[in-house]
Amino acid sequence: MPEGPSLVILREQAQIFKGKRVLAAEGNAKIDKARIAKQRIVALRTWGKHFLIEFSGFSVRIHLLMFGRYCINERKPDKPIRLGLKFAGGQELNFYNCAVRYIEGDLDDTYDWSGDVMSDQWDPAAARQKLKAMPDTRICDALLDQDVFAGVGNIIKNEVLFRIRVHPCSTVGAVPAAKLKEMADEARTYSFQFLEWKRASELRQHWLVHNKGMCPRCEIKLKRAYLGVRDRRTFCCERCQTRYAKPAKPAAKAKRARTQRAPLKK
Repeated sequence: MPEGPSLVILREQAQIFKGKRVLAAEGNAKIDKARIAKQRIVALRTWGKHFLIEFSGFSVRIHLLMFGRYCINERKPDKPIRLGLKFAGGQELNFYNCAVRYIEGDLDDTYDWSGDVMSDQWDPAAARQKLKAMPDTRICDALLDQDVFAGVGNIIKNEVLFRIRVHPCSTVGAVPAAKLKEMADEARTYSFQFLEWKRASELRQHWLVHNKGMCPRCEIKLKRAYLGVRDRRTFCCERCQTRYAKPAKPAAKAKRARTQRAPLKK
């Protein structure tokens, strides 16, 4: 699934269409494509994993899902277009294997830009407040929660947790506040490094644990598993990534104490 930094690259590449009028729209997306025809693109924006084509009074939201792709001024001959926009001079913008929907009105009324790790308005303090409301959530799920860390995907999740030495099965409420702050800061830092490496076509060279076999710190085999409610592929080191969890309630001891306090039956 394309992560936030990859959508930023799409946004940058698509800026050539800003201010241009759409001559026609095609594809198998189940929207009223005629509505787009003759409309002029006001802006091209991103929020997390959403690519947003803004027109006057409404926008088109593109979510590339797991296997979505796009082409600028070319086509994939072996794949059906989900949404294709045609412009003057033979220019075109085509999307494949994605979800397409309309958003009515002002995008600022729909999106909280402070929740996007790539946004200039990113607010790590707000992210930490949201984390406080989910104490029993696994940290691997919390990092992938787009309402908290919009734009963070599975690669960023694995790399960030390894960098800050936190086990993915840790529960949010058990992780020290300092570590949660470090995680929020690192999510943004790594996302921009991801963007830099992706632009240079060298992202894979910088992976420490994602899709790797050995821990670069401990030189032991990494654990590979599908974890969390999203069942996403996870790589972690059982030695150097601390698993934070609330102490289990001593149920047996409590039951024994109640039994001892109970009056004897005559």
